Amino acid sequence: MWWTILRGNCRVLRSQRLAARQSPCNRSPSRSVSQNPLSENNRALSSSSAVSSFCLLKSSKSVVTPPTRTLSGFSCCSSPLSSSQNTMEYPSFRRDAAVVDDLHGKQIADPYRWLENPDSEESKDFVEKQNLITNKYLHAYPHYDALKNLVTKLHDYPRYGSPDLEGDYVYYMFNSGLQNHAVIYRQKSIYDTANEVFFDPNTLSEDGTTSLSATSWSEDGKLMAYSISVGGSDWRIVKVRDAASKEDLVDHLERVKFSCLSWTHDNKGFFYNMYPEVTTNQAIGTSTGSDYNQKLYYHHLGTPQSEDVMCAEFPENPSWKGSVSVSDDGHYAIMGISRSCESKNALWFCDLRKVNGNIRGILPWVRLFEDFDAEYDVITNEGSLFYIKTNLDAKNHRIIVVDVENPDKANWKVLIPENPKYYLEWATCAAHDKLVLHYIEDVKSAMYVHDLSSGKRLHTFDLGCSAVMQVSRKKKLSQFFYKLQSFTNPGTVYICDLAKPTLEPIVFREIKSPSFNPEDYETKQVFYPSADGAKIPMFITHRKGLIVNEETPCLLYAYGGFHIAVQPYFSARFASFLQAFDGIFAVANIRGGSEYGEEWWQAGSLKNKQNCFTDFQAAAEYLYKEKHTSPKKLVIMGGSNGGLLVGACCNQRPDLFGAAIPMVGVMDMLRFHKFTIGHYWTSDYGSPDQAEDFEVLIKYSPLHNIQPLAGAEHQYPATLVVTADHDDRVSPLHSLKYIAELQHQLGSGKSQANPLMVRVETKAGHGAGKSTTKIIEEITDCLVFCANALNYEWKGA
Repeated sequence: MWWTILRGNCRVLRSQRLAARQSPCNRSPSRSVSQNPLSENNRALSSSSAVSSFCLLKSSKSVVTPPTRTLSGFSCCSSPLSSSQNTMEYPSFRRDAAVVDDLHGKQIADPYRWLENPDSEESKDFVEKQNLITNKYLHAYPHYDALKNLVTKLHDYPRYGSPDLEGDYVYYMFNSGLQNHAVIYRQKSIYDTANEVFFDPNTLSEDGTTSLSATSWSEDGKLMAYSISVGGSDWRIVKVRDAASKEDLVDHLERVKFSCLSWTHDNKGFFYNMYPEVTTNQAIGTSTGSDYNQKLYYHHLGTPQSEDVMCAEFPENPSWKGSVSVSDDGHYAIMGISRSCESKNALWFCDLRKVNGNIRGILPWVRLFEDFDAEYDVITNEGSLFYIKTNLDAKNHRIIVVDVENPDKANWKVLIPENPKYYLEWATCAAHDKLVLHYIEDVKSAMYVHDLSSGKRLHTFDLGCSAVMQVSRKKKLSQFFYKLQSFTNPGTVYICDLAKPTLEPIVFREIKSPSFNPEDYETKQVFYPSADGAKIPMFITHRKGLIVNEETPCLLYAYGGFHIAVQPYFSARFASFLQAFDGIFAVANIRGGSEYGEEWWQAGSLKNKQNCFTDFQAAAEYLYKEKHTSPKKLVIMGGSNGGLLVGACCNQRPDLFGAAIPMVGVMDMLRFHKFTIGHYWTSDYGSPDQAEDFEVLIKYSPLHNIQPLAGAEHQYPATLVVTADHDDRVSPLHSLKYIAELQHQLGSGKSQANPLMVRVETKAGHGAGKSTTKIIEEITDCLVFCANALNYEWKGA
C-alpha cells in the first residue's frame, strides 16, 4: 500500500498512520491523511483556492416578507457615503423575541434560530433574497468580467500529483487546467510517455458537484476502493474499481462519513466506518443532526453492505471514532480512537493472524494505549516492534519503539528524541529501513532521512522556503516522491532513491503557470510582537520592486486553530489578488496552530483563544506601522475556524480593517456543539455547557458580540460572509444567523455605509472537492467585493 501525506493548500492533511481518513475537526478542508495522492480529491490539483465556502438552499418559491430597510450608499467604501448616493436595501426578516435560553444564569436571546432549519420556506426565502442583493452589488463592478477572466487564466495551467506504484502501473492525478476535477491517469513505468485515463471524476456529474474524495488500493494493486462526495457533503459513497477492466464492481456502500478505507493484505476486503443508525435520506449534506455512534465495519468484496461485519463499536462512548489501518506487513489491524480534535487518542491493535483472515465479528482487540493521555501514531512495524510517533512527555513529538508483546513503559526505546525547538509533524517509512521525518522549522518544511534501527540521521533534504505538500512511498520500495510548493511556486514533484548512499532528488514534474512568473514576485518572513510580547511569524508576498505605502491593497489571511500550520503554499486566489490590484498578500501564523508544536496550539485554544484574535489584530497593526498599507485598503480573510477569527476581530476592532471575508465560519459559539460534528471541537473551544468555558466563549462569539457603532465616522468593516448549502462540517446556520444579526444591528440606520452581505452557494460544502468552475466564481466574487468596498484600482489589464 502506498502512503501519502497531502497538504491541501493551507490546510494540513496530516498523518494518522495509513488510513485514508476524513477528519471531523473544524478544518477547511478536512485534515486527514491518505495512503496515496488521490485521497480527499488532492486539492492541490483540483483547486487552487486557499479558503473554502458554504451556503444554504436557494428557494424556488417567493415568500411575502416584512418591508425592507434601506442602507445609505450602494457603492460603498471604508468611510461612510452621503445619503444622496444610491441606496442599498437589505431585506428584513422576522426576529423571534420568544427564543431565549438561560445559560448559566444568563438570558441569551436567539431571535434567528429559525434559520437553523435549512429546509423551511422561511430559510430558503432568506437565502434567496440575500443572494439577490449580493449579486446585484457584485455585478455592478465595471471590471467584473475582466477580473473573472484573470482568475480563470491563473487557474489554467497543468497540475500534477505525486505518482504511486500499484500493481502493474504508475498512477497519478492530473488536471489540464480548467477541468473541474483532477483525473487519475496511469502508465506502465515511471518515465513512460504513453498514458491512459483510469478514472475521470468529471464524469460523475454534469455540473462538477460530485467529486472523488479518497482512494485505497488493495495490496496486489488490482482493486481500488474509492469514495465520492455529492454536493460537497462530508457523507461519502464507497465503490470499488477493477484495475484490469477499469470498470466498477457491484460493491456500493453508503452512510459513510469520517471513514478509513484500509484493505487486508489477502485482498478480500477492507475496513471502513459507517453510521448504521442514520437513514440514507439523512446522509445528505443539508442535515444538521449531530454525528454520534460511528462503528467500524469490514466489507467482504462482492457482498451487499447489509452483510458487512461490525468489528468495533463504542456504545458507552458514542462520540468515539475508531479508524483502522493495516500494518505494512499485513499482520496487524491498528485502530486509533479519537474522541475530539485534541492531539490525544487511544490505540488498539488486533493480530489478524489470530483470526486466520476470517473476519466475522468483533475483533479480539488488544488495548495498547487507552487513557487518551497523548497522541500515538504508528509509523511502521518490524514484527512485534511498533514504531510510534507520540507527544507523550514530548510536546514537539518524538519516536519511540514499543514491543507490543512486552509493552511496559520500562521496555520502550526512544529512537528519535524530541527536538526542543521544532515540531515533528509526521514520519513515514520507506526503502525497507529508512525513516523520513518532517519537521516544521519557523513555519517552513524541513525533511530528513534516518536509519530505522538506530535512528541515526543519514540525509537532509534541501527544501528552501517552501512546504512539502505531498509525499508518496512504499516501505518495500526505494522510490520516494515528494511535492513542494511556496507562495510563488505552483509546485515541483521530485523523485529520489532512498536506497542509494547519497541523496539525489531529481525533478520529476515541474508545474508552471503561463500566467504567473515566480521570478516576478518575492516573499519575506517577518516576526512581529503581539500584545503579550510573543513573536508571531508572518509571510508577506508581493511583486518585486513594488513600492508599498498606505494606499497599497493588502489581503491578510490567518487560521489559528486545531493544530494546523499555515505553511507556504501556492494559491490562484491570492495570485489573482496580486495581479488584479498589484497588492500584498500576507499570512500571519498566529497561535492556535502547530507552527511551533503543542505549546503554540495551547497558547491559542480554550481559555487562551483570545490570543488568536490579538495576534491577528497585531498583524494588521504591524503592516500599518511599516507603511505597507492602511485600514482603508486592508481586507482580512479566513475560513472555517478562520471565519470565526475574522468575525471576532471585526467585532473587537472594527477600526482596524476596511473589509472582511469570513468564510464557512463558526459564528455561534454557544450552540456549535449541537450540530453535525461540532461536539468534536470542544477540544479547541471548550464546551458552552460548562460554566467556565461559557464565560470565555460568550466574550468572543461573533454572533453575540455585534454592537451598534455610534456616529457616521465609525464604520463596521465591509463584510462578505461566504457559506454553502451542503456544508455539513460547519453548518450554514452559523453564517446565516450572523449576517441576519449584523444587518439588524448595523444596517438599520444610515450611518453604516459599508455593505454587509452574504454569498450563499448551492451544491457546495466545506471546501473539499469543490469544482474548478465554482472556485473561479467564488474567487471572482470575493475579489470584486474587495475592489468595490475598498476602491481598489484595477490593474489586471
